[in-house]
Parts: sequence; C-alpha cells; structure tokens
Amino acid sequence: MDTKWLEDFVSLVETRSFSRSAQLRHVTQSAFSRRIQSLEAWVGADLLDRSTYPTRLTPAGEALYPQALGLLQTLHLTRTQVRGHAAAGSDVIEFAVPHTLAFSFFPAWLNRLRESFGPFKSRLMAFNVHDAVLRLTEGGCDLLIVYHHPSHPIELDVARYDMVCLGTEEVAPYSCPDASGRPIFAWPPQAGQALPYLGYGPGAYLGQVVDAWLKQAAPELRLEQIYETDMAEGLKAMALEAHGLAFLPASAVRQELHAGRLVAAARPGALHADMTLELRAYREKPVLREGQRGGAPRAAAARSKALALWDYLCAQQAC
Repeated sequence: MDTKWLEDFVSLVETRSFSRSAQLRHVTQSAFSRRIQSLEAWVGADLLDRSTYPTRLTPAGEALYPQALGLLQTLHLTRTQVRGHAAAGSDVIEFAVPHTLAFSFFPAWLNRLRESFGPFKSRLMAFNVHDAVLRLTEGGCDLLIVYHHPSHPIELDVARYDMVCLGTEEVAPYSCPDASGRPIFAWPPQAGQALPYLGYGPGAYLGQVVDAWLKQAAPELRLEQIYETDMAEGLKAMALEAHGLAFLPASAVRQELHAGRLVAAARPGALHADMTLELRAYREKPVLREGQRGGAPRAAAARSKALALWDYLCAQQAC
C-alpha cells in the first residue's frame, strides 16, 4: 500500500471533488481516480458513494478517514524526528527543488550566491513540484525553490510561510536549426501544418502553464504531440535530435543557444504574449520551524546560516 493513496483519500474527503484534489495533488484526474481505486482494492471495500454528487463517503470510508489521518500524522512525525536527528550534527542548508530547476537554474544560482553571500554547505533534493512542496510542509528542508505563474499558483499559507522572489524566467519555443541556422520547426506553424510538438506530461507544472498559454494564445493551431515527459531536460534532448519543437525555460537552453545547437523557434512578434514565470523561494516562518512539530531541532549552525541566507535573499529580492 502506497502512503500517497491515503494522502489522496484525505484530500478527496476534504475537497469532495476529484478534479480539485487531482489539481492539488499535481496529477491528472484519471491517475488520481486510479489511485483511489487502488486504495479501495487494498482495503477491500468501496470508500466512496459514486451514485451521488458531490462525492460522499460510504460507511467504510467514514471508518477509514480518521484512521488515515492518524496514520499519516504518525508517519510524518516519525520522519520529521528521524530527519531532525540526522541533521542535528549538520551545518548544511537543505533545498527542495523541482527537477527542472535542479538541472537548469540551481547550479548557476548557487555559484552566484556563494560569490556574493559567502560559502556555505548545501544539500539539493530534487522532486516533482508536489513532493518538493510536501518536503517543505513536513519540515524536511530549509528552503523550497519553485516556479510561480498566476495561472497555476503554489498554494502555501502566507501566515505560515515566508516567500521571496529570486527573479523571473521566460519559457519559449525552441527548435534544432537547419544548415542555414533557421529553426527546423518554426512557430507558429503554417496554416494547415501539423507541427511536431514535444510536450510535458499532464502532471508537470511547466506543462500546465504551457497548456494554459496555448489554449489562450493559439487555440486554432495544430500541434501533433509526438512525445511527452515531465522533465524539461528530456524535452531538450529530443529537440536537440530534431524530433520537434519544445517550450523550454531560458536557463535550460542557455548553453545550447550559445553553441548554436538550438535556436528560438518563434518568429518576431509571433508569440503575442510571453510566458514569464517567477522564481520563488519559500521557508517556514522561524517561529513555527523552531520546534519541528515535535522533532529534534536542526543544528544551531545550520539554522543560523539559513536565517542569514534568507535575510540576504530578502535584501536582494529581484521582483
């Protein structure tokens, strides 16, 4: 039994909506439904009355809900305590970062930070967006770094978490060039042309942002999605092999553009509207973080360094 199934079930009880819970859990609705069904198969009983709307719990679901809350609370508390003990002798600042930013933004940003702020030890933990946010909310990192776009905001309680803007990043279409340096796959495609499109998986944050932009800015264009993956690095690799056009963050293609291995696919003025994402860092407010919700406190050296780093980032806030 996967503990994520219990988390899905608790979310569904709280929202009473498959679509809303799927959105909060950063998975497609069909994948979310399959996970609920997997939990029901493991339990051996229907947990939801699907003959009504909004969703209601069956007697079995009513019985499982408080047990699921208790189990998840115990598991999370135990994990926090273990992590706290593991970090007690450490002076490392821990970052939770989605995979795309871990490959593209984070390495260069960390170099600049060490040059201006000073040296410090760090640990990078790369996840999908949902699990990166979960790492912060469970007390498993010092800082969370994520993209933010108004169409798909990261929902964190402002009373509990601080936020600082680290900068902005453009997402745009890129293509492998032809012999003359022009994009093999140009944007927008010509009328009636089905453009080979390398897209993000439905659960990827960048995919949700790009899809929302495409529906608004280019609903009439024909895109033939021939490949999908959750990671921008995977799309970049396919674009480099001339499989199609991909929408990628600027930091992910800087070296390839400089080397001429990729080129901007959009003609001047062809995008009509840009896709500008903020790069945001979040932390749990220090007064809440101190006790780690019953876990062992982090080492004083790491805590002091993380506080100093946050103050520096606030002073340098880029947005």
